[in-house]
Amino acid sequence: MQSLTGTQKIHHAAGLYLEGIRDGKVWEALNAHTGARYTQHSTGVGDGQQGFADFFGPFLERNPVRHIEVVRAIEDGPYVFLHVYQSLNNEESRWVTGDLFDTDESDRVIEHWDVIQAYETETKSGRTMTNGATAIEDLDKTDANKALVQAFCDTCLIRGEADRAPEFLSAAEYHQHNPGAGDGLDGFEAFAAGLAARGEAMRYWKVHKLIGQGNFVVTLSHMQMGRSHYCVFDIFRLKNGRIVEHWDVIEKILPPEEWNNQGKF
Repeated sequence: MQSLTGTQKIHHAAGLYLEGIRDGKVWEALNAHTGARYTQHSTGVGDGQQGFADFFGPFLERNPVRHIEVVRAIEDGPYVFLHVYQSLNNEESRWVTGDLFDTDESDRVIEHWDVIQAYETETKSGRTMTNGATAIEDLDKTDANKALVQAFCDTCLIRGEADRAPEFLSAAEYHQHNPGAGDGLDGFEAFAAGLAARGEAMRYWKVHKLIGQGNFVVTLSHMQMGRSHYCVFDIFRLKNGRIVEHWDVIEKILPPEEWNNQGKF
């Protein structure tokens, strides 16, 4: 687990999560960590402090035992991204979430996007959905790493030029945490080919957010597999100008009539 002794932005983002949800101190956390507005993109939750409280009051009653661990924290300008593992009611259910927070001039949270996925124990690579490197390094390479990930998304994920993946992914080291994909370039290519063979070819429509800090870059994107549309966080670790590790969190986008706010993006 990454140390959370960072900036005030991380303090407020993690505090809303850990104090408000893990510790069950909903209003204390909202008053301590949110700003003048709280715009919500978790589609089951209404906007504002009251929307948060209305959703998590019943959640806390249904889930009296909550283990929540922030595995990674990444900061870029006003944005904070948290990669989180949750176990509820003594592992009755287990989840991985990606949470992106925007903050105001006082570093308090004013907007939130999330993606939640059931935690899977069986993975093709043998890695878990959350383990691996956490340390923030190479701060001087932040801009270059963000540009490389943007180019990878534009080239391989949006335009579908998967044969150009070696320009962006390391041939020597590419650790994969998506449960259905194996390590290495071969694993990336086999995963994409397998989806296509099942009629679920993967296509990214748009990268809505891209943030980075040193060797980590995170994207929030609209993706389609087959006829279904998804919201996805992709987390990339880079080294020597190549992507060497990847995690993702994927959630199906519900029909608009089921949203309690303006939507995932």
